[in-house]
Amino acid sequence: MGERVALTIDAGQMDCYVARPATNVFGGILVCMHGPGVDEFIRDICERLANLGYLAIAPDFYHRQGSDLTEPWSKVVDTEAIVDMRVATDFLEAYAVTPIGILGFCMGGRLAFLNLAHDDRLKTGIIIHGGNIMKSRDAGLPSPLDQTDAIHASVLGIFGEDDVNPSPADRVIIEQRLQSAGVEFRLDSYQGAGHAFLNFTRPEVYREKQAELAWDSCVTWLQSEMRTNA
Repeated sequence: MGERVALTIDAGQMDCYVARPATNVFGGILVCMHGPGVDEFIRDICERLANLGYLAIAPDFYHRQGSDLTEPWSKVVDTEAIVDMRVATDFLEAYAVTPIGILGFCMGGRLAFLNLAHDDRLKTGIIIHGGNIMKSRDAGLPSPLDQTDAIHASVLGIFGEDDVNPSPADRVIIEQRLQSAGVEFRLDSYQGAGHAFLNFTRPEVYREKQAELAWDSCVTWLQSEMRTNA
């Protein structure tokens, strides 16, 4: 089972969920939460990663918002989130865990893509139906997509063919930008799957077969990118 860890951010505290491997540690993974926060699904992802040998940490990006959690995902500022992700990565580094990767869902997929352009410590990133990658959420920064040229890590993208954000057309644009930036990447799309299709806590969108295939793809990617080439 994981544990809650409080990390100091500016003058406050950021709660994180941390799951530790029982034996061998093959690296660290920063897990970026989706809109509902660090919920059962995100905690389960951390546990799965720990069972694979990765020290996993999932920061609560809503820690600056107090009790006002009305559409909190729309209030996360990119420059602040970059600070949060840097501190979470510092936590992984403090345990001498290398290499380090990043993985995110929806809002977290967008933030993971963004952070790949800002933290060269990251060896690889897995972007799972990252929404609004083409939109800026910070007056001081362009959109994550417009920062693609700064990415030096490898990228795996997971998409649902029935999703509308990111849509199949969005996937093509993301693919073109990654290609033009010379990023090593692979984008996987799953038929019959829409947004959040890996989320077993939402039976209306969960697609068991596609979710199992997508997760297997993530596991294989991590084994390749974070072990063989470490």
